Amino acid sequence: VQLQAYGGGLVQPGGSLRLSCAASGSIFSINAMGWYRQAPGKRRELVADITSGGSTDYADSVKGRFTISRDNAKNTVYLQMNSLKPEDTAVYYCNAQGYYSDGGPLRHFGSWGQGTQVTVSS
Repeated sequence: VQLQAYGGGLVQPGGSLRLSCAASGSIFSINAMGWYRQAPGKRRELVADITSGGSTDYADSVKGRFTISRDNAKNTVYLQMNSLKPEDTAVYYCNAQGYYSDGGPLRHFGSWGQGTQVTVSS
């Protein structure tokens, strides 16, 4: 299962960006989808995640500013980022976990997207 992320870029403080991440392959079901980020010199951290039923969880640093959503029919997860701050600058990675089948029994997968750079600077 492959993940392709889109939507990063350069934005001024207070601006907005929307990230998208589409999963493809012989997907049977996707349970959790999420976004992580890694700033230079720091560990990768969870930004937000969402279950197939729509339950969400956010890092305290982004609550009230970021919104995660997903389109199950398209196997796609989104991250709407508003009121961006310089400290949001990082490479953002999407993640998905679920099950796939290549014609045999179901197998679990956990996949990462390639990362997309978000830079918040004036």
